[in-house]
Amino acid sequence: MTQVLPTDARARKDTPITTGVLDYFPRALAAIARVSKAGNDQHNPGQPLHWAREKSTDHADCIVRHLLERGTVDNDGQRHSAKLAWRALALLETELERTAPAAWEDQLLLDLVGLPGVSRVTLFS
Repeated sequence: MTQVLPTDARARKDTPITTGVLDYFPRALAAIARVSKAGNDQHNPGQPLHWAREKSTDHADCIVRHLLERGTVDNDGQRHSAKLAWRALALLETELERTAPAAWEDQLLLDLVGLPGVSRVTLFS
């Protein structure tokens, strides 16, 4: 699995996954997990739970479709709002993978900025 958290202790504290996300939305995240499992059972029967990314990449269109049907339950028993949230997470994850620097790049910047005479300004000027 790709490292997603910074190695710097202070930077890790600024990413409160449990208290900043899990504790806020426990029911919603459970519903998203059920959507993930139902989708895997539908699209990858008999296979371990995994994201078959190549099977559907039209996340933005699907988000809008599920948004239009929010508050209702789809034919498979899953809430459209939970499917919308799953698609929103998929969209964000793929955006971050394409655009966010890798954790090692973040750490390199922190290490370089810690050197005498080096600041973020000098690194990016």
